[in-house]
Amino acid sequence: MTHILAIDQGTTSSRAIVFDGKMAITASAQEEFPQHFPQSGWVEHDPADLWASVAATCRAAIEKAGNPTIAAIGITNQRETTLVWDRQTGKPIHNAIVWQDRRTADFCRELEAAGHAPMITERTGLLVDPYFSATKLKWILDHVDGARDRAEAGDLLFGTVDSWLIWNLTGGQVHATDATNAARTMLYDIHKGRWSRTISDLFGIPLKMLPDVRDCSDDFGTTRPDLFGRPIPITGVAGDQQAATVGQACFKPGMMKSTYGTGCFALLNTGDTPVTSTKRLLTTIAYQLDGKPTYALEGSIFIAGAVVQWLRDGLQIIRHAAETQPLAETADPGQQVILVPAFTGLGAPYWQPDCRGAIYGLTRNSGPAEFARAALESVGFQTRDLLEAMKADWQAKGETALRVDGGMSASDWAMQFLSDILGAQVDRPRVTETTALGAAWLAGQKCGIYPDAQGFADEWRLDRSFTPQMDDGDREARYAAWGRAVKATMTL
Repeated sequence: MTHILAIDQGTTSSRAIVFDGKMAITASAQEEFPQHFPQSGWVEHDPADLWASVAATCRAAIEKAGNPTIAAIGITNQRETTLVWDRQTGKPIHNAIVWQDRRTADFCRELEAAGHAPMITERTGLLVDPYFSATKLKWILDHVDGARDRAEAGDLLFGTVDSWLIWNLTGGQVHATDATNAARTMLYDIHKGRWSRTISDLFGIPLKMLPDVRDCSDDFGTTRPDLFGRPIPITGVAGDQQAATVGQACFKPGMMKSTYGTGCFALLNTGDTPVTSTKRLLTTIAYQLDGKPTYALEGSIFIAGAVVQWLRDGLQIIRHAAETQPLAETADPGQQVILVPAFTGLGAPYWQPDCRGAIYGLTRNSGPAEFARAALESVGFQTRDLLEAMKADWQAKGETALRVDGGMSASDWAMQFLSDILGAQVDRPRVTETTALGAAWLAGQKCGIYPDAQGFADEWRLDRSFTPQMDDGDREARYAAWGRAVKATMTL
């Protein structure tokens, strides 16, 4: 029994990966599922699709791996996405409202106007924003007939995606979440380690709806015997960005990871100290082991890999994402085209949801190569914005390292520019499936198959380090130009 099954339930697809006793990937399976857009700014998932795709990929991955005996299951998931279901029947009362959904923006503005935002931020570490689960949950209770009465009677349960999967995997025996997912709901007091009655009452959310909060490595029950042929313990759970932080072995204060997918999420380990941001970053829980939370500062970029998709699908200047780097390499070095990819607003540290994208520095000679270079550079510029904010917020001295993962981290050109514009070393690991690896490690170390945190960190392996090659003066001039472009974009 030396294999671990990692469930990676994402925004557009579900994956299952089987890891062996040495934390190497044995087999994997992936399945996409439909996205639903009932109105402009609304994004939903059918909860049945989430569960069915997870069950199917788990079975497929186990079969591809040769049907090994699975010792335990680890779960990582899209965060903030909100589900409500009947305690007795397990039937959802509404589609899942996805983290991208903006339908509660007006209510968030009402909360700020009424002066509640400082209290919410102080307790949860989060900004008042539709991004998080609490206002989505309130919306469901307000708009589904009879939902609030049923919730008050104890008949309805709330959960983020991890809780929904645990409920279904265990046949309705366990209603639980972990501290990292709880910390993204805007209902959890990250300092006291419990649901906030004050905030729950403010939103009219009964505490009896909320799941039990456990460590990231903990007992989350066992699966129904009919699912995989025998009951399997669920012993690891973490939200996707926190799981990637664990998978990158960022266990020391000062260590940072940045994941480049559709967007980009950077987390800085601040140890046992929750740092209150003055730069509009989020204070969150990186992971919780043995009842002790480790905190982090988090910054999110809305558009990272998605800017390459825009080159392909919007401008149609490339056919495949892999063409971006060689195209960028041919750009005219005398031009300084700057792309501010605020297609869906600007994330941290600006938080300007109504801002839209802009391009600066165009000449008659600007073409596809310059657009490709500006697109890749925009990700580096935005990452520096996050890291500058983190440095300003966190004054403690510790180990400094930026570990990268995700699809765009495979681009040597993009990672070299990232190192250049940061003026810092950027490390890319051999194993880039860090989110699933983090979930697998959380489960495997709980059941005694994998080493402790120090042992896991010792096994982290470097693929390549990128060190700054850019002149200091050039670096600062280019970053200053980016700052002027962002300021101009926000005032358009």
